[in-house]
Amino acid sequence: MGNVKSNVAAKFAFFPPDPPTYDVYRGGEDGKLLFSGVAADKNMDVHLVETKVGNKIVTTFWRHPFGRFTLLYSHGNAADLGQMKELFVELRAHLKVNIMSYDYSGYGASSGKPSEFNTYYDIEAVYDCLKREYGIKQEDVILYGQSVGSGPTLHLAARLQKLRAVVLHSAILSGIRVLYPVKMTFWFDIFKNIDKIRQVRCPVLVIHGTDDDIVDWSHGKRLWELSKEKYDPLWIKGGGHCNLETFPEYIKHLRKFIHAMEKLSLVKQTKPSQPPNTTITDTRYNKCLSFGKR
Repeated sequence: MGNVKSNVAAKFAFFPPDPPTYDVYRGGEDGKLLFSGVAADKNMDVHLVETKVGNKIVTTFWRHPFGRFTLLYSHGNAADLGQMKELFVELRAHLKVNIMSYDYSGYGASSGKPSEFNTYYDIEAVYDCLKREYGIKQEDVILYGQSVGSGPTLHLAARLQKLRAVVLHSAILSGIRVLYPVKMTFWFDIFKNIDKIRQVRCPVLVIHGTDDDIVDWSHGKRLWELSKEKYDPLWIKGGGHCNLETFPEYIKHLRKFIHAMEKLSLVKQTKPSQPPNTTITDTRYNKCLSFGKR
């Protein structure tokens, strides 16, 4: 039965760019890993990490000199790190955060084949690398999952109870629910985010476009409703599935979110944890709640 599930997932869920849009190679006198198209002065490190099933995963760490938090970014389908690097540079600059990202098994220069469980092993190995190489604490990590990347993101978020926050960008309720509006979860479904979101204990920001024709807006709304610690969602009016970063409210809302998490971090050092089933709200930015309804 497990093989049936894997075959179903591989047929409709994974579309790595072919050929990959970048290369990883060793260069210089020290034999350091380098990423094609990224100059040394970009302050970016490259690692090859091994998963528990033996796949070698490409990870990139984009360092900000004053970064308080680190985004662990799981990208969407039909993309690899070569296509994402400009976005990472922009996010690092505007949000003042470090960014750790990676290519799933079978994507880019990562070895192996794409599958649901391989993405889980991938993000676990990348998170271990983040702790081992950079000493990043769990409470300083924000998991960011875009589209299919919401699967590994919520897999890890459900297991880590001290995360700073989670961002779900054009996220899915589950694989089958992208194709059909089913009411129940089938055994062969993949990325059962609708179940895992209930186990996440940290603040959750949901971003979704109202005109998303690949993953309907209802997915984002339901994930937000099921979140225990809700942050003001961003419903981008007219936004599709792959263009939310082009809307000015995207970076503005993310910046507000990062600032709110910084304040929350300071508060939690002196006060008890906030009870579940609450909404975290920046009263100066309540107008964002009306996005998509103007």
